Amino acid sequence: MARVRVDPGQCGMRVVVQVDRKGKDVFELLITSDCEMARKLGETLPSLTLADAFKKFPDNPVYKKGAACLRHAACPVPSAVLKALEVEAGLGVPRDVTIVFMKDEDE
Repeated sequence: MARVRVDPGQCGMRVVVQVDRKGKDVFELLITSDCEMARKLGETLPSLTLADAFKKFPDNPVYKKGAACLRHAACPVPSAVLKALEVEAGLGVPRDVTIVFMKDEDE
């Protein structure tokens, strides 16, 4: 099982993404959150395949369903889903991803 916690920032609605391998190339997706849109993404995309980890943005079901369920284009939840899928499938390592807003003096 791969689990990631997403703190998307401004909205303040944390999300937990869980991906469980259910077969050789089949994975179950569970999203828990106070965010109705994130939960809807998990409900409309309850399973993923190994091939989904390799599909480009316009063809990727996570981003397609994300576009239908999420109102904010900058929401990091779809990316988190794919990162969890990669880790659960053995295609990546569980390393944190960050986005940090820099001030001029940080450069």
